[in-house]
Amino acid sequence: MDKLEMRHTLLAAKARKKMSWDDIASAVGMSPVWVASACYGMNSASPDIAKKICTTLDVDGDIAEALVAFPTKVWDEAIPQDPFIYRLYEVVGVYGETLKDVVQEQFGDGIMSAIDFTMEVDKVEDPKGDRVLLTLNGKFLPYKSW
Repeated sequence: MDKLEMRHTLLAAKARKKMSWDDIASAVGMSPVWVASACYGMNSASPDIAKKICTTLDVDGDIAEALVAFPTKVWDEAIPQDPFIYRLYEVVGVYGETLKDVVQEQFGDGIMSAIDFTMEVDKVEDPKGDRVLLTLNGKFLPYKSW
């Protein structure tokens, strides 16, 4: 089974069981963002976590094998049409150079790791409309000279 078929199967099972990513993450002992990413095929799970995901969602062992397989992290390079995803592209397009400049002033010449990385999504209640708080936490990796 490939990652795409795995993804469709897991998302259908999640819908059938009426579970949230928080529910699944609690059952397997991982972050909801990471669990969703693994189920979407963008991260690989350990055999133990893959089994827990499959047990939680009542899917078979072929899915566990696909969850464990190392992913090829590619995505469609077209501008996304989904409004939420498009807005994230817009944020990076508008603020990307600014963020890079501010980070380099504070840390030096380098990048934020997407490998040694965590992300949290939180809801901040506000009387003018609830807010989305995204916390991206990546290790700083300086460029080296040789």
